[in-house]
Amino acid sequence: MNKAILALADGTVFEGRAIGHEGETVGEVVFNTAMTGYQEILTDPSYKGQIVTMTCSHIGNYGVTAEDVESRLVWAEGFVVKEASRRASNWRAQQTLHDYLRQARVVGIDGVDTRTLTRHLREAGSQQGVISHVDMDPRRVVEKARNAPSILGRDLVSEVTCSAPYEWTEGSGVWKPEAGSPQQDRAAAGTGSGSAPGRAYRVIVYDFGLKRNILRRLVDVGCHVTVVPASTPAAAVLAMNPDGIVLSNGPGDPEGVPYAAQAVQSLIGHAPILGICLGHQILGLAMGLHTYKLKFGHHGANHPVMDLRSKKVEITSQNHNFAVQAPAPLDRTATDQSVVETRYGRVALTHLSLNDESVEGLVCLDHPVLSVQYHPEASPGPHDSRYVFQQFVHMMA
Repeated sequence: MNKAILALADGTVFEGRAIGHEGETVGEVVFNTAMTGYQEILTDPSYKGQIVTMTCSHIGNYGVTAEDVESRLVWAEGFVVKEASRRASNWRAQQTLHDYLRQARVVGIDGVDTRTLTRHLREAGSQQGVISHVDMDPRRVVEKARNAPSILGRDLVSEVTCSAPYEWTEGSGVWKPEAGSPQQDRAAAGTGSGSAPGRAYRVIVYDFGLKRNILRRLVDVGCHVTVVPASTPAAAVLAMNPDGIVLSNGPGDPEGVPYAAQAVQSLIGHAPILGICLGHQILGLAMGLHTYKLKFGHHGANHPVMDLRSKKVEITSQNHNFAVQAPAPLDRTATDQSVVETRYGRVALTHLSLNDESVEGLVCLDHPVLSVQYHPEASPGPHDSRYVFQQFVHMMA
């Protein structure tokens, strides 16, 4: 097994073993705390420009299957794990993680002390790094990391968005149970939990780097879904006469896509809007709020978030390096201090991260607009926040 190195811009170097495609890659090194869901993470366009470190020590044991992808490509720039399983031990598996990374031309490294790497990133912050299978000189590889472009201000959305509008009709579906089982009988009768109701609401989804499970959840709650490229003008969207508009997740700095915030400004007040992750940040910018870069971001499937209105805590799936700046210090014990005035009226800060108290949700009190920083569609992650899609339907109704 060939050697590989991971070098960070601050001069820290880790040695390990080469996995995936043989070569060299550069990106911002971040860590993800999910124990499963590595395939969904790799195919999440939000990871464009980033090298993903998995904190769980054993990755790849259940293999890879085409059913679990969240987009058309693997977008992560590189993959770092403690131990990559060479065997896929699951009845759904179609190939191993190693073969999947090699096929997708993703450069990876295993044998890294990911606990030490994660602690370092928490203390020093996310930073540019290089994984190399071909250059074993630490000084040269560190210099490559230092010269790599930052994600600040970059338009990564244009690299991951779709090229033309398209319709989406697939819902969440049902698992494929064993023949003759009660679960199969219910599925055959169309009574599975994933069966979609009759679609009634015409929803336009801006593709800033969206995950397919957002589209599936929208179909589940009765939406006829059309996806449009990130640069689609507001006038073109309004000409489709939508019942609602969704601003999807995506990679990088929201300030790097000013055309998106400009389009949203023209859409507020014309149709109900739901923003998710990057869409939440873009909505914040459109309404006159500010965004900032987090020290090491939120990446994982176990992040606690409090709804400031009900004080209910949800465990959420998250993947973002930027956040909306709260106009004033937040008080999780208060119920009347989270409303701010913006150019589009009053905005309530509805959700708060219990890890670092960053803003996790907004709702406009004068227009049908809501947004969440986390991923209510999960995939991977818990389903605590699926109700957000029902809230969106209620706004359209």
